[in-house]
Amino acid sequence: MAASADGFRVIAEHRCFDGVQGFYEHASAACDAPMRFSVYRPPTAVADPGTHLPALYYLAGLTCNEETFAIKAGAQRVAAELGLLLVAPDTSPRVRLPGDDAHWDFGLGAGFYVDATRAPWSAHYRMYTWITDELPRVVAAHFPVRNDARGIFGHSMGGHGALVCALRHPDRYRSASAFAPIAAPMESPWGRKAFSGYLGDYRDAWAAYDASRLVEQRRFPSPIRIDQGSADEFLAEQLYPERFVEAARRSGTEVQLHRHDGYGHGYWFVQSFVAEHLQHHHRLLLG
Repeated sequence: MAASADGFRVIAEHRCFDGVQGFYEHASAACDAPMRFSVYRPPTAVADPGTHLPALYYLAGLTCNEETFAIKAGAQRVAAELGLLLVAPDTSPRVRLPGDDAHWDFGLGAGFYVDATRAPWSAHYRMYTWITDELPRVVAAHFPVRNDARGIFGHSMGGHGALVCALRHPDRYRSASAFAPIAAPMESPWGRKAFSGYLGDYRDAWAAYDASRLVEQRRFPSPIRIDQGSADEFLAEQLYPERFVEAARRSGTEVQLHRHDGYGHGYWFVQSFVAEHLQHHHRLLLG
């Protein structure tokens, strides 16, 4: 299909639980590059395109892309039942820059949901603006969404991104949750590597993208759900969910931390509890 005036084009669409799982691209001004994302439209949206539904944004983790959640999480069955539209963006621009694939945890597939200020990344790696501002406008222009009922969640690096986006924009997101988030990235090797590479050495700039620093200073108006596996190989060194919980107490933000014995970090964990996350958002978005 040819691209529309805003650069939007359909890459592929597939029937799924009587809805449609689609993959799309648009010309991003924020990232100065073509950016890809996926959307699942539940049966109600397919049967009556005039029915506007809550939109739930999912941010994926390191090395993932716009296909990962759609293929691995098994969320479509529950979204079809609840009437939720699911949006899953890519995890970085795909413009090639020097050294962008030198490390698996920085560059391609590892945009960390920040607006980079350090060259050469600042030319394209403006993931925060794309996620919170530009992409919702593109989605609203092409899909039947309710702009007053938007939620956000994510996994690992995407859990970090979801918490930051929600805390900085409670006017745009009515609900938030995360699977095994990098909850205190200024204390995490992954976070310090990404922040120094994208933002430089100015730690005040880092704090604007640290969920634990943010939640300490501002109260999110609805409960935040976090799920964490006890056998997660990155828990001790990278994630620090307890720091987020303690910081949230200081602002009066309710955090529902669910610990699960024996679960690791990957999508076996995510798919085991994705239904609970969709139900959490459904209650808050329609309550």
